[in-house]
Amino acid sequence: MLGKTAGGVFWMFRYLERAENTARLIDAGFRIALTRADSAEDEWASIISTAGVRDIYENEYESFDAATVIDFLLRGKNNPSSVASVIEAARNNARLVRTALTREVWEATNECWMILCDLLKKPVRDRELPEVLASVRRQTALVRAALHGTMLRNDIFDFGRIGTFLERADNTARILDVKYYVLLPSVSQVGSRLDNTQWDMILRSVSAQRSYRWLNGGDVNPRGIAEFLLLDSRMPRSLAFCYSKISDNLGYLEKDYGERHLCHELADAISDRFSTGAIEHIFEDGLHEFIERFISESNALGLQIEKDYRFYE
Repeated sequence: MLGKTAGGVFWMFRYLERAENTARLIDAGFRIALTRADSAEDEWASIISTAGVRDIYENEYESFDAATVIDFLLRGKNNPSSVASVIEAARNNARLVRTALTREVWEATNECWMILCDLLKKPVRDRELPEVLASVRRQTALVRAALHGTMLRNDIFDFGRIGTFLERADNTARILDVKYYVLLPSVSQVGSRLDNTQWDMILRSVSAQRSYRWLNGGDVNPRGIAEFLLLDSRMPRSLAFCYSKISDNLGYLEKDYGERHLCHELADAISDRFSTGAIEHIFEDGLHEFIERFISESNALGLQIEKDYRFYE
């Protein structure tokens, strides 16, 4: 397969996942801000930082009020990571690789774009926000469902999956980091009712509340949740799960092409760290530092995949 086609599929699914992740991040910010109305602006500032668009935001706005932040993340024309921007980018990439996709995948992508363009053609009011965020999650999930239900398990499928899980792992890490490093008001509130409520909302933002409670009952605590989101390979948005899939799909590419690249070594090393890691060691070394290092390594892996598979040639 041509490198440009591989890159188109890879980025198409990264962008789709990013749209869903941004919706989840807004949902987390909205819920957490409700628990801390006296410092809501700080919460929204942290959400902008987590999305990696603070510099762009501050070039346009001076404050971090909820309405402005939400509109910037959903519809911001100058924000390349806004939901509207990445859905447009996903559709453009899908058009470029149209012949590599099944009709069902293309139609699901096009429908996703049309529905979300209509929902986001004007600012979203507070009462409409939950349904709009649910629509983003639903429409992107339908594209992934079409991929799984209609595509051959070949290199095209593998690049789509790798893009999805790279983006998903990055998002889970960033959401977890927002809570632990930025949102916690003070050490005195660790373990408090407010702290536990915020952790519970983080579980909601990655659709993990029910599964966590199913495994752990009512014991909602930072260490248990961090272990669940980092190391539990049964949880489909955990870093361990995402990297096991990245490693698997890169392995299929290695088998199909008969070539092993540096990206395979990098992915396997990260995946092995999660499969053998212990939450006690992560907390001893510092959760924030662990997440920062992971995000840096994950970004490096994405760049290495682009280089090894010649996306721009």
